[in-house]
Amino acid sequence: MSQVLPGDAAPVYDLIGIGFGPSNVAMSIAVSEHNARVGRQEPVTAHFFEQQPSFGWHRGMLIDDATMQVSFLKDLVTLRNPTSEFSFLCYLQSKGRLIDFINHKNLFPLRVEFHDYFEWAAAKVDDMVSYGHEVVGVTQVVRDGAVEYLDVTVRSGEGLVVHRARNLVIGSGLRPQMPEGVERGDRVWHNSELLKKVDGLEGTSPSRFVVVGAGQSAAENVAYLHRRFPEAEICAVFSRYGYSPADDSAFANRIFDPEAVDQYFAAPEDIKSRLMGYHGNTNYSVVDIDLIDDLYREMYREKVLGTERLRFLNVSRLVDVKETPDKARATVKSLVTGEESFLDADVVVFATGYGPADPVGLLGEVADRCLRDDEGRVRVERDYRVATDPDLRCGIYLQGGTEHTHGITSSLLSNTAIRVGEILDSLLDRGVKSASGAARQVVDGTGSTAR
Repeated sequence: MSQVLPGDAAPVYDLIGIGFGPSNVAMSIAVSEHNARVGRQEPVTAHFFEQQPSFGWHRGMLIDDATMQVSFLKDLVTLRNPTSEFSFLCYLQSKGRLIDFINHKNLFPLRVEFHDYFEWAAAKVDDMVSYGHEVVGVTQVVRDGAVEYLDVTVRSGEGLVVHRARNLVIGSGLRPQMPEGVERGDRVWHNSELLKKVDGLEGTSPSRFVVVGAGQSAAENVAYLHRRFPEAEICAVFSRYGYSPADDSAFANRIFDPEAVDQYFAAPEDIKSRLMGYHGNTNYSVVDIDLIDDLYREMYREKVLGTERLRFLNVSRLVDVKETPDKARATVKSLVTGEESFLDADVVVFATGYGPADPVGLLGEVADRCLRDDEGRVRVERDYRVATDPDLRCGIYLQGGTEHTHGITSSLLSNTAIRVGEILDSLLDRGVKSASGAARQVVDGTGSTAR
């Protein structure tokens, strides 16, 4: 615990952000636009720290023909501020593609294009972010028995630096998930690293890939590998009869509306569970119907021609994988007969999804002040602020890890623009006050603090 001595009044940030993915890019834009409106009257001082050396969002899955699953209007700003200069339409105008995009008559841009939009937006607020800086811990600063500030320790090439804040916004993203007992290796991949790993196969002639999973990423992996390696067999393994289509119908999509967050938050726990059960097929383990049709059409064409390279091992699951220097052996079990078969492959790709990082994992003893529900989950208020004991006066806001309280849009782009506006409003309503400059304490190798 860091103890503040009488008269010690280090300047602090109003807000420090952990991570700089799309959610915290949107947060920085909201702060920037607020400061532009208020001028020097009540600006919010904010800074964000990102471990990556530059902006990157699922780079390993930027397949050249993959499209977004959300409308371009659900960008970083439009639902909060339709006139923002940070919108996707302004990005298109700056790139000279606005008319071309309109003529395309499509709500869903290429994923590589939307990533470029994110990079463009992040570059416009790059004075608010430090790349190559990893947040390694948070400690509490106590005055008169109450936690008044949070000290954020950041590691970079310069060593350890401590920054002081009145509030935190944690947007540390999702973590790739592998089945229990399966470790990634040279021939066992998670789909999050697909493109980077595939480049390492240049100059070789793979004969077989196995792709595990039944969601959008799995289907995209199958299609991409089938196209990229025209001599290889692609085996898709999943427990269903086939890929399930995503429900993107107009009424079902209302689960992503801002008003749906209010309703979900207020609903009893049993109703929350039912809502997730009803509408999980809008996002989880489902595939765009056009891609399903394309894969089936290609499978059938190959059967007609007698050149089958697409194999779908349905109603099955992969129960074991063993890696050797020259292959990976996958054991696939039929869920109907129990029979096991073996597939020797050059690579096994697990498109098995992502899970949220522990939202308070970096908080150390501060986490002990965060309240939990009956199932041990962090309690989160409607404004995305973690519920804490009353002696913690700082706000800790979450962008992600709130599905149990706020519903399906917790870590999705659909509600990002609205969410960051609500967080900023909460922060302002709580009466944060800016101070000139920011606390910066350099920590030497012994762990002592040099001011």
